[in-house]
Amino acid sequence: MADAVAREWTGPQELAASEIDITVGGMTCASCVARVERAIRKVPGVADVSVNLATEKARISFADSVPNTLGVVEAIEKAGYEPATTEFDLRVEGMTCASCVGRVEKALRKVPGVSDAALNLATERAHVTGHGIDSSTLAAAIEKAGYQARPATEGTTTASDEAQDRSRKELQHVFIGAVLSLPLVVGMVGDLLGYDVMPPGWLQFLLATPVQFWLGWRFYRAAYRAVRAGAGNMDLLVAIGTTASWGVSIYMLLTAHPGHGMPHLYFEGSAVLITFVLLGKWLETRAKGQTAVAIRALMSLRPDTARVRRGAAEIEVPVGQVRRGDLVVVRPGERIPVDGRVVEGTGSVDESMLTGEPLPVEKAAGAKVTGGSINVDGLLMVETTAVGAETMLAKIVRMVEGAQASKAPIQRTVDRVSAIFVPVVLLIAIVTFVAWWGFTGNVEAAIVTAVSVLVIACPCALGLATPTSIMVGTGAAARHGILIKDAEALERAHAVTTVAFDKTGTLTEGKPMVTNVSPAADQLRTEVLRLAATLQQGSEHPLARSMRKRTSVEGITAAALSDFKALPGRGISGIVEGRTPQLGSRRLAAENGHAEHALEVSAADWEKSGQTVSWLFELAPERRVLGIVGFGDTVKEAARKAVQKLHEQGIEAVMVTGDSKGAANAVARELGIDRVFAEVLPGDKAEVVASLKREGKVVAMVGDGINDAPALASADVGIAMGTGTDVAMATAGVTLMRGNPVLVGGAVDVSRRTYAKIKQGLFWAFAYNVISIPLAALGYLSPVLAGAAMALSSVSVVLNALTLRGWKPRGI
Repeated sequence: MADAVAREWTGPQELAASEIDITVGGMTCASCVARVERAIRKVPGVADVSVNLATEKARISFADSVPNTLGVVEAIEKAGYEPATTEFDLRVEGMTCASCVGRVEKALRKVPGVSDAALNLATERAHVTGHGIDSSTLAAAIEKAGYQARPATEGTTTASDEAQDRSRKELQHVFIGAVLSLPLVVGMVGDLLGYDVMPPGWLQFLLATPVQFWLGWRFYRAAYRAVRAGAGNMDLLVAIGTTASWGVSIYMLLTAHPGHGMPHLYFEGSAVLITFVLLGKWLETRAKGQTAVAIRALMSLRPDTARVRRGAAEIEVPVGQVRRGDLVVVRPGERIPVDGRVVEGTGSVDESMLTGEPLPVEKAAGAKVTGGSINVDGLLMVETTAVGAETMLAKIVRMVEGAQASKAPIQRTVDRVSAIFVPVVLLIAIVTFVAWWGFTGNVEAAIVTAVSVLVIACPCALGLATPTSIMVGTGAAARHGILIKDAEALERAHAVTTVAFDKTGTLTEGKPMVTNVSPAADQLRTEVLRLAATLQQGSEHPLARSMRKRTSVEGITAAALSDFKALPGRGISGIVEGRTPQLGSRRLAAENGHAEHALEVSAADWEKSGQTVSWLFELAPERRVLGIVGFGDTVKEAARKAVQKLHEQGIEAVMVTGDSKGAANAVARELGIDRVFAEVLPGDKAEVVASLKREGKVVAMVGDGINDAPALASADVGIAMGTGTDVAMATAGVTLMRGNPVLVGGAVDVSRRTYAKIKQGLFWAFAYNVISIPLAALGYLSPVLAGAAMALSSVSVVLNALTLRGWKPRGI
C-alpha cells in the first residue's frame, strides 16, 4: 500500500452519495489508466469509472447508494497499483464518556471507505483512515451520531487556549450552581440535625429550576443526541435522574394540602447533584489539560523569529519564512530556531528538552544542531537543513501527539463493555423503581432510589482510565528522550522478557579505529592499507571511515576504483589497477578458500580481544590472501549499566551482530550479556528475532542502522537509537533520542508504570460501579451522595494517572 496521505479539512465535496475519489499510485502511462479502469469496472456494483493520469485519481460511480470501496481497493492492488490511504484528524465535541466514544467510532466505521477510526476521550480527537473519504462526509456521520466535528487544530497552542476557556466557563457554572444550591444544602443539613431551616417550597423551586434547566441544559442536549442516535451515555443518566427528582418535587409542591405543612421536596437533590457533576467536569477538564503538558512544553521550544544572514546584513524574520540553505545567526543564550549544520563558530548547546541529556554538547563547524535547543555560549552560524514540519522538533511533537491520540488494545475491550453499560444501568434503575414501589408502596422512595442508581453509575471513569494514563506516560517519557510512536507499542513494552541488541552503534560507540594491520608474507603493509582504503573510498560504513582516517594520517593515497560491488553481509569488491581485490569478513574468506591461511592465528587472537577482522585478498591476476586489518570499537560507557538494569528488571539481554564470534563474545563478556548471535547476515537478524519469539519470549529489538529495520519491524517492540538512521526510527515503535542504551530499560519501565496505572484506573472504575450500583439500588445512597461519588470517581482516575508526570528513568 502507498504511504498514508494526511489530509486537511476540506469542507463539502462535489461528489454524489454513490461516488468516491481514490488516489492511485504507480501509474505511468495511458495503458496503466486503461488497466486500472478495467480492473475497477469488474467490481460488483460499479456503474462507471474515470481515471485521470495527471491527477492520479480514479472517480468511481456506483449503482448502489453504498459504495463498494473495499472491492475497488482490492481490484486496484490486484492490478499492480497502489490505492493511497487517506488520513483525517478531527476534533469531536460533546463526548462525555466511554459509550460516546464507542458510538462515534461505530458511526465513522459505517462511512463507506473508512478502514479504521480511533477516538480518544481525553484529547477529544478522532483519527480516521480509509480510501476515498472526505472530511465533510466524516463530519456529517459524527453529527448524525449526535456530536459536533471540526478540524483538529495544528499543534496544541490553540487547543490549550480552548481548554482554558472551557475550564473558565465551567468554573463559572460551578460557582453559580453552588450559590443557588447553598440555601438548599443548608436546609438539608438542618433537617439532618433536627432544625427546620429549609426555604419555602416556592423558593426551593426558584433556586433549583435555573440549575436544572440552564446549567443542566448541556445534559439534556447531549442526552437528546444520544437517544436520537439510538444509544445512551452518562448525560442521559444524569438528565433522567435529575428530571425525576425535580419532577416529583413539582408534583408534591402542587398537590400539597394547605394546613398539613409542606412535604419533603427533592429540589436539593436535583440542584446539588447537577452542581456536583459540573464540579466533577471542571476538575476533570483541569486534570485532562495537565496531561498535555509535555506537548505544550515541546511546542514552546521553537522561537517565533530567526536572525538570517542576507549578504552582509542580519535580518530578523518569522521562523516560518526561513528556507533551506539560509544562514541563521544564533547568539549566546538564544534558542536555535531551525535544524541545521554549524558552518562557523563554536559553542556548547543545551539539548536537554529534546534528548533528556543534562549536559551541554560541544558544537563546532560541521556539527548538526536541532531547532529548539539552546546555544549556551559562543556565536554560531548555522546553515538551515530542515524547516517547518521537517524539523526534528516537529517530528517529535507529531510522534508524541500520535501516541497520545492512539488507542491501546486494552481500551478496545473497555469500549465493548461501555457500549452496553448505559442500557444495563437503565434496566437496573427500572427494576429498582418497580421493586421499591411494589414492596413498599412508596412511589417517592422508589423514585429517589432509582435516581440514585442512575447518577451513581459512571462510564466516564471507564473511558478515561486508559487514554489519560497513556497521555501522561508518553509525555513523561518524551521529556527524558524516549519517544513512543503509539499506544500499542507502549502497552506491549511492559511484557518484554528479552532485549536483543545490535552491537555496533548501539552497545559500542560505532566509531571503530584501525588497531592492527598484518600483511601476508609477500606483501607490504602500506599496500594492504592502500587497497583496503581504495575499496572503501565511497562507503559511509564506520569501518570505511576509520580506514580512510588511518590512511590519511599515514599519507597513503587511494587509487582509482571501478566495478565496485557490495557483497551483503560478507564484504565488498572492485577492480583496482587491473587487479580484483575483495575486502570482507571471515565468511567471505572461507568462501574463497582462505580460511586456513597462516594469518588465521593472528586473526583469531585479534577477535578474542574484541577486534573485528577484515580479510583482504584478490581473485585476479591470481587468487591469494594479501593481509588482514583489525578494527577496535569502544564499548559505550553506559552499555554495562544498561544490561545490568535489564537484569534487575528480570529481562534477558541478547546480542545480534554481523561481527565475528570472537569479537562479539568479547563484548558480551565485558557487558554481561546472556546470549550471542554472531556472524548474522543483515537479512537474517529478523529471523533471529522470530526464533526468540518462537521460544515464547516477548522480544524488544534495539538497533540504529538500515540493516536493523527488518528486525525492528518483526520484534514485538522495535527500539531505535535516535543517533541512527531515519529508516530505523521510522520502523521502530520507540525511539531513544540520545545514544544511551540505559534508556532501553527506561522505556520498559515507563511502559510498566503506565500499564499499572491503566490497570489501577480500570480496576477502581469497575469496582466503583460494581459496589456502588447495588448500594444505591438497596437505598443506602441518596442522590446527592451518589452524584458526589460519581464526580469523584472520574476525577480520581485522572489524578491517579497524573502521578506518572513525575516519572524519570533510573540510573541516568
